[in-house]
Amino acid sequence: MLDPKLLRNNLQEVALQLARRGYTLETDKLAELEAERKVIQVKTQELQAERKSQSKAIGMAKKNAQDASEAMAAVARVGDELKTMESRLKVILDETHAIQMTIPNMPHETTPDGKDETENVILRSWGEPPVFDFTTKDHVDLGAQLGSGWSAKGGLMDFETAAKLSGARFSSLKGSLARMHRALIQLMLDTHTQHHGYTETYVPYLVKPDALRGTGQLPKFKEELFAIDGEQEFHLIPTAEVPVTNMVRESILDEAELPLRLTAHTPCYRSEAGAYGKDVRGLIRQHQFEKVEMVQIVKPEESLQALNELLGHAEKILQLLELPYQVVELCSGDIGFSAAKTYDLEVWLPAQETYREISSCSNFSDFQARRMQARWRNSETGKPELVHTINGSGLAVGRTLVAIMENYQQADGSIKVPEALKPYMDGLEFII
Repeated sequence: MLDPKLLRNNLQEVALQLARRGYTLETDKLAELEAERKVIQVKTQELQAERKSQSKAIGMAKKNAQDASEAMAAVARVGDELKTMESRLKVILDETHAIQMTIPNMPHETTPDGKDETENVILRSWGEPPVFDFTTKDHVDLGAQLGSGWSAKGGLMDFETAAKLSGARFSSLKGSLARMHRALIQLMLDTHTQHHGYTETYVPYLVKPDALRGTGQLPKFKEELFAIDGEQEFHLIPTAEVPVTNMVRESILDEAELPLRLTAHTPCYRSEAGAYGKDVRGLIRQHQFEKVEMVQIVKPEESLQALNELLGHAEKILQLLELPYQVVELCSGDIGFSAAKTYDLEVWLPAQETYREISSCSNFSDFQARRMQARWRNSETGKPELVHTINGSGLAVGRTLVAIMENYQQADGSIKVPEALKPYMDGLEFII
């Protein structure tokens, strides 16, 4: 969330910054609530002073054996008024906080202005899209024809069987295609831990609402989450960002502990509310999918550099797999709710003849940290300050599998195994 002091003291400037992302701040409502808060605060201080004075009068009257009933009545009256003021103040603070929790982060000054994804900026590309001398197929058709024996029933990528088990937007992988999926996870984790300095973590897949509020999924994106009915309120994680980032919630880190670099492989669960009719074919948009996530916890002055480094770590996976991609800087109207600055990696998909998002790398500044109360102790001042949080996919595993299948497809329908994956697949050359 944004700094409440900033909202109180620079409301119009905050509104201008949020307008860059197409968000209209409730300035009148916030100003009205703040004005009433100030009135109540002044009135409360006056009543507290009056109660203190009348309490002294009661003491003096009793000391001098005088009638203290009038002063006692005044203290009782003041007490009742204070309770009324405190009750109203709580309502005001709760209402203000509820509004603050729905306000998105302000775009970073370096985030380009723009209204939507059509105004994002392509920064660079890597690799050349492959040229085929045969008619290409998409990953759904390729997966359906792969395999032999039992695994051939429905193909190595089987949506019909998954639909019988769980309904639409689920998939089943078998045989060497399932093995490649696992190999991708291992390649990503090994690269990030052995070469990029991340600590591998294993985290819960069920989280409490406080964790989702901490990273910004609640309350705004409640409809996109899967809730678990039971005595305790749980949600399935939509991304490993939630449990991994919340590992530093309500803590004060020593300066020497920063930067923290954490990575985790988890399944992710999203209801995809409102996304029907878009990307419904195949693995692109599923209710359950796998990701390897990278999270960095850093000092504020290091967060922009950390974002660029994390972006490079995600790019490295695509380079190892020799998949053509482009780097896109998102404009102010397309960045996510909690983000101040975002880069997307988009991989080339031959069947669609376009680049599609495979990783989103964002700097959240102190937005998530304030919601989580995640801090570090500044050695120069000795005081705790909010950390900055950065995260990105390194990568979305299913979409990476899609990109390999389509970019490495052969004329006979087989899939060539990328060199970087062969050590994880006992040297297998082709999936047939």
